[in-house]
Amino acid sequence: MANQNTFKDKKADSVTEDKKDRSLLYMCIALGAIILVMGYLTFYVDDVSTLFSGDDDQIALVGDDQKALLNKNSEMSDEEVKTSLIKFIDAFYRDQRNGYFDPPSYFASITNTYYNFHNLTYNRLKQLHKKRSQEMLNLELNWIVSSLDYVRKDQLLEVTYWTHVSYFKPSGSTEETADIKNEIIIDKEGKIISLREVESKNLTSYLVDRNTDSLGGEETGYKGPQGESLPESDQAVADENETKLYDAASVETTPEFVGGQKALANFIASTLKYPAKAADDKISGKVVISFVIEKNGTLSDFRVVKGIGSGCDEEALRVIKASPLWKPGTVANHAVRTSINLPINFQLID
Repeated sequence: MANQNTFKDKKADSVTEDKKDRSLLYMCIALGAIILVMGYLTFYVDDVSTLFSGDDDQIALVGDDQKALLNKNSEMSDEEVKTSLIKFIDAFYRDQRNGYFDPPSYFASITNTYYNFHNLTYNRLKQLHKKRSQEMLNLELNWIVSSLDYVRKDQLLEVTYWTHVSYFKPSGSTEETADIKNEIIIDKEGKIISLREVESKNLTSYLVDRNTDSLGGEETGYKGPQGESLPESDQAVADENETKLYDAASVETTPEFVGGQKALANFIASTLKYPAKAADDKISGKVVISFVIEKNGTLSDFRVVKGIGSGCDEEALRVIKASPLWKPGTVANHAVRTSINLPINFQLID
């Protein structure tokens, strides 16, 4: 009888312990559920009060008069724009140094200006870039970051900067160096719609003897191809260029006074003498002289297109005739005879 009571006591104790263990389990489950709910509210609900209100969220739309807010360019600070431009120009020239020229990466689908050419497609851009690369062999180009400047015009960026270039020019067998100021216009999509040279200075050019070893200075004995002829298409261009006269708008590379526009202005200023009769008659204005730059850079066929008299016409002719050699215009890598008009200003200073 005592054994039976002992067994019942042990069984009762066991049931009590099971109940205690289950209550602890239930408490852990409830605590875990609370933690999960709190975590959800923390990470996925911005305002807990909205869970208990029937109001819908109001979404603000950007109207037409606020489209400028969508233009990333307009939201950027001047410093941010400048940093982006530096990266853009660096990448542009780095790709070209590596022999990579992919117009869609940098240019708009129709480019207004690419150096002296206008309204170009991607394919035409590639053709002109290849041709330009052939005219400027071994090109070394360094752009001067500190010269970078830009202005915002509506949704466009007009960017200017200076570059220092050196290259070999096969058409004249010359080694040339220059400082060139470039202008790039970038649209709101970040694409170039215009790239041109706006100024050049410090141009130096010297003839390279192709029959001389460039390292040792010794004669190589090579006198050029013997008995070879140009391809038919090139020969036709060469024959046509012998006598044809081009105007400045129709050549691929325009004639240029050695040293650029600044050097030409300095030459005219230092050479020009104001005619005494024009000074007495108080005559001032522009005289326009037409002349031809021959294939060897000499000048010929001088004419007064527009004169103002009193000796100014004759003086303008004298100055142009005294000019040193020019860099001739070229077509298909061949120097050609090119006609240009040059205005010379006569201005009296009181």
